[in-house]
Amino acid sequence: MENIVLGMGCFWGAEKRMASIAGVKKVEVGYSGGHYDHPTYEKVLAFERDIQNQRHGDNNHAEVVRVAFEPEEISVESVLKHFWVAHNPTQGDRQGNDIGSNYRSVVFYQSKWQQSCAVKTRDLYQLALTAAGFGAITTEIAPLDGFFTAESYHQHYLEKNPGGYCGLGGTGVSFPDLEPE
Repeated sequence: MENIVLGMGCFWGAEKRMASIAGVKKVEVGYSGGHYDHPTYEKVLAFERDIQNQRHGDNNHAEVVRVAFEPEEISVESVLKHFWVAHNPTQGDRQGNDIGSNYRSVVFYQSKWQQSCAVKTRDLYQLALTAAGFGAITTEIAPLDGFFTAESYHQHYLEKNPGGYCGLGGTGVSFPDLEPE
């Protein structure tokens, strides 16, 4: 089993989209990428509202999903292909109506191979986005430096609340075919 941590806006929609992929065995929502321990939903939102934190350049945690997949069933490149098209990676610190650094697009990799695949798939998708008239991808690609599981009421939220809000919307741009390795 392999894991990769991805942020693409609100983690509710990200969880639902990633969980529907064949070969993905488990998806867990949480927080990563911030400069403080033990984030909670309330702390993340409060940090985002705190202008002092932003002035000092401190990073807030992003809402993310930890995706566990079976590499014999699905490659990390294919997981990333789904990631890129599931949201708009050109929006910076937002997805749809969700605005803030906690909603940023991010890939937190756990190996050099994952890093390489993230860069390769980003560059391929950028070509397709540019051809369709979109701007530059703003997605952060960084090593994973901790994952904090979100509160239980956030896990499988859209399954428990089918009418719940999800601001995720892709660009409508298809991912180009991956080149053989």
